[in-house]
Amino acid sequence: MRRWMVLAAGVLGCLGVMIGAYGAHGLEASLTDQQLSVEDVQKRLEQCDIAVRYHMLHVLAILCLGIVASDLAVRLRTLAVVFFLLGILLFCGGLYAMVFLGVMGHWAIVPSGGLCFMLGWLCVALIAISKQPPSEK
Repeated sequence: MRRWMVLAAGVLGCLGVMIGAYGAHGLEASLTDQQLSVEDVQKRLEQCDIAVRYHMLHVLAILCLGIVASDLAVRLRTLAVVFFLLGILLFCGGLYAMVFLGVMGHWAIVPSGGLCFMLGWLCVALIAISKQPPSEK
């Protein structure tokens, strides 16, 4: 077990639930209080939902990679987790910044996070085809 991966999954999972709960129960009123248009409020609510969904999905992927027992493909597994962490930071973080702060960072931040997610999943696929010891085949 990779404790740091499980720890990251636990902390990020808790954060994802907190953001999701706020998005479901307090965000709309907060955005309305900012006198945003109905369309802008709806757009930000949808962005929050997308960010939380991707956030939590990749937290589960990090958790799974952290509890995999095999010591083979450790580098690929670590690389996948790093890509997933970067994806959460860039993709979800970029969307969260737009939702909560109304700040649109550099145009490439969110797509770069999406690319990190894709690279992480490709690392997972490479783990599956990497050479396994005879006892694990």
